Amino acid sequence: PPPARWAAKEAVVKAWSASLYGQPPLVDESKALAAIELVKDAWGRPAIVLHSPVREHLDASRLHVSLSHDGDYAVAYVTLSS
Repeated sequence: PPPARWAAKEAVVKAWSASLYGQPPLVDESKALAAIELVKDAWGRPAIVLHSPVREHLDASRLHVSLSHDGDYAVAYVTLSS
């Protein structure tokens, strides 16, 4: 995926991992990355769509995403809330 989309997937995994501090991961990271999709609405605003197996663990949570990029550099922030 384009760098900003990849950064968003990584940011979801990091936010989820932070919420599990002191506990083992619930899903292998490569499977988690494959189950995270970045979509955009008609105005280009990004959103995260989760697929199995990640959806089963985070379905009750809200994910908020912000993306930015400039040339070869991309950054994504994701917050996880209930």
